[in-house]
Amino acid sequence: MTTDTDVRALVAAELQRTRRRSAVLTDAVDDDDLVRQHSPLMSPLVWDLAHVGNQEELWLVRDVGGREPVRADIDQLYDAFKHARSDRPQLPLLGPAEARAYTRTVRDKVLDLLERVPLEGRPLVDQGFAFGMIVQHEQQHDETMLATHQLRVGPPVLSAAPPPRPSAAAGGEALIPAGAFTMGTSTEPWALDNERPAHTLDLPAYLIDRAPVTNRQYQEFVDAGGYDDARWWSAEGWAHRRRAGLTGPMHWHGDGTYTRFGRREPLVPDEPVVHVCWYEAAAYAAWAGKRLPTEAEWEKAARFDPATGRSRRYPWGDEDPDERHANLGQRHLSPAPVGAYPAGASPSGVHQLIGDVWEWTSSDFAGYPGFAPFPYREYSEVFFGPEYKVLRGGSFGTDRAACRGTFRNWDYPIRRQIFSGFRCARSAPVSLGGLAPDEEFA
Repeated sequence: MTTDTDVRALVAAELQRTRRRSAVLTDAVDDDDLVRQHSPLMSPLVWDLAHVGNQEELWLVRDVGGREPVRADIDQLYDAFKHARSDRPQLPLLGPAEARAYTRTVRDKVLDLLERVPLEGRPLVDQGFAFGMIVQHEQQHDETMLATHQLRVGPPVLSAAPPPRPSAAAGGEALIPAGAFTMGTSTEPWALDNERPAHTLDLPAYLIDRAPVTNRQYQEFVDAGGYDDARWWSAEGWAHRRRAGLTGPMHWHGDGTYTRFGRREPLVPDEPVVHVCWYEAAAYAAWAGKRLPTEAEWEKAARFDPATGRSRRYPWGDEDPDERHANLGQRHLSPAPVGAYPAGASPSGVHQLIGDVWEWTSSDFAGYPGFAPFPYREYSEVFFGPEYKVLRGGSFGTDRAACRGTFRNWDYPIRRQIFSGFRCARSAPVSLGGLAPDEEFA
C-alpha cells in the first residue's frame, strides 16, 4: 500500500530528477544559443525553461498551495496558446539568468508546500496528481528542447553512451487474436485526462510488425522511387510532399548519411527510421502492402496478455521501465537497433513498443467514451479532431514519467522535427485465425 509519505518522497524525487535533465539541456549551450530561435518550428530554449517554471507556479504555487504569485506579470508571455512559436523570440522574455532564478524560486516554494499540503480531499491533489502533471509537463518540454537541439546548427554539445546492440531476432509480424481488451485506464494515478476512462473494445484479428520500420527498410522505399510515385500517397500527402519538396526523412542527406545532434554519421541500417511525418509513414505502409495500425490496435499489441486476458501497464508487465526494457529518458541520443530490448517485448512477441521512436497510428485524436476534461480543457479537448493524428509509445527522448502503455501523443500529420517513426499492420487473413498469437510471419 502506498502511503502519504511514499507519495511525497516520490514527488520530490521526480521533481528533482526532472529539473536535472532540464539543466543538462539548457546548460549545454551559451546564453546566445539559449535565446536564439534555431527553427521557426520551435521556441528558443530560454522560453521553454521559463515556461515550465510558470506552469509550475500557476498549478502548484497558486492553485494547489494558494500562495501569492511569484511573477504574475509574465503569465501572458508564457501562455502557449497566446503566442505562436515563430513569434516568441520577439517577446520581452526573461533572459537566461533571470529565467534560471525564477525557476529556482518557484521550485523552492513548491518543495516547501509539498511538505505541508494535503494530498487528498480533491481530485487535483489526490495521490499527488497535480505534482505528477507538472513532472510530466516539464519532461515533455525537455523532449521538445531535445528536438530543438537536433535542429541546432553548430558543434555538438550533447553526448551519451551508444544504445545496446541487438540481442534477439525481431523481424516479421505477430498475430494479435480477435477479441475484447481493456483500452485506457481508470486507475493509473498520474494518467492524464485523454487516457481515461478505461473501456472495452472488441477488435478483429490483425497482424502487426514485431519491430518498427528500420532505416534499411525505409531506404528500400526511397530507392524504389516511393517519393516520386503518387500511387502510394494520399491526395493530401502527395500535395504536401510536392509542396515541401520531401525526398527522404528529415536530416537524411541522400548519400547514406544523416545528421544527429550536430554529427554527420552513416545511417545505421537496423535502427528504427526517425523524423518521418504521418504522410511519409502512410505512403511507406501502402508501398509495403500494409497500413498504419489504429491506435486501438497499437495499444492491444502493447498491453494485452492473451494468457490472462488483462491489459498490463507496459508490454513487459506492470513494473516501471528501466534500462532492460526500453530506450527512454535521453539515456542514448538515438533509437536502438531492433532487437535490442528483448526484455521489453509484449506477450505476443512485439518489440520496442515503448521508447526509441514515437509511432504514428492511423487514428485521429479524440476522447474516449465518457471522456471528461481535467483539470483544464486546453490539455486535450481543444485538440480533438481530424487535423491531429495520434502517436504512441514514446521515443529515446521521452522520460519514463511521461510514457505508459496508455499514454497518448498527437501532432499534425506534417510534423517531422519530432522523434517520430512507425510500424505497419494489416488485417489478418481468415486462414490465420486459428494460429497461436505469438506466431511469427516473414
